[in-house]
Amino acid sequence: ETTGFFQAKSTTDGRGPREGQFSMMDSTETGEPGNYGVGFPNFLGKVEDPEARKTKLAAELANGRLAMMAIIGMFFQDGLTGSAWGDWSLYTASPLRAAAKDAAVAEEKAPPPPPPFDPKLEVGVLPPMDYFDPAGFCKMGDKEGFRNLRSAELKHGRVAMMAAAGAAIQHYVQFPGFEDVPAGIGAVTTAPGTYGFAALFLLSGALELAVWTQDPNKEVGDFGDPLGLGMYDIDMRNKELNNGRFAMFSAIGIIAAELLTGKDGIDQIGLDTPTI
Repeated sequence: ETTGFFQAKSTTDGRGPREGQFSMMDSTETGEPGNYGVGFPNFLGKVEDPEARKTKLAAELANGRLAMMAIIGMFFQDGLTGSAWGDWSLYTASPLRAAAKDAAVAEEKAPPPPPPFDPKLEVGVLPPMDYFDPAGFCKMGDKEGFRNLRSAELKHGRVAMMAAAGAAIQHYVQFPGFEDVPAGIGAVTTAPGTYGFAALFLLSGALELAVWTQDPNKEVGDFGDPLGLGMYDIDMRNKELNNGRFAMFSAIGIIAAELLTGKDGIDQIGLDTPTI
């Protein structure tokens, strides 16, 4: 009885003779596949219980299949990396490794998320008050809300600067045809000053709605540099905000003082210069 590969010439059924010196019969032909009747290893003895033997043979088959895949994988890995156990860092041809590498590269290239918007870091935070928002209008991270508030501040500041300057200049200068119009806020309620105020109001609205429209990709209040002065920098923007804030208080003060005293901006400070 043999238990190896066929040793005799092949017969018509491909298995060789079943008896004799070179017979091909082995013990598995009378028992379960793989049961040679001697146990393994021999000193452990045979497994006599049919159910236990069936379970152990099934486990052996499963382990054998796994081992066949493992040895094939080791051969393949040795051919790719030069090491039977393999070095994952050398195995760059793996589709799984390529996917992991691509994900890692994409993560490295992705820029870090920008920090949340902080109004304390914007232009206009100046001494002595520094960041002054006691009412809490500007919220951390609310850039759009801040832009709306900054736009309103700049518009009011620019109008107030012109108003404060106009309150002083109109004491000395009057356009032809406006000689009988009083200086100060009375000019708004006295014709033809009323007509001039209405025309100025309509012109300002048309410019704001059609010409000086805010570009969302630019800083708030940046409507270009038509004169080419090249002065739109941090320093000049801070000066404009400071002057605008001062002018808003000035304009309010001039109007309030005139309502109280009846005197225009120049007469309020005691200057009595003839009208030009």
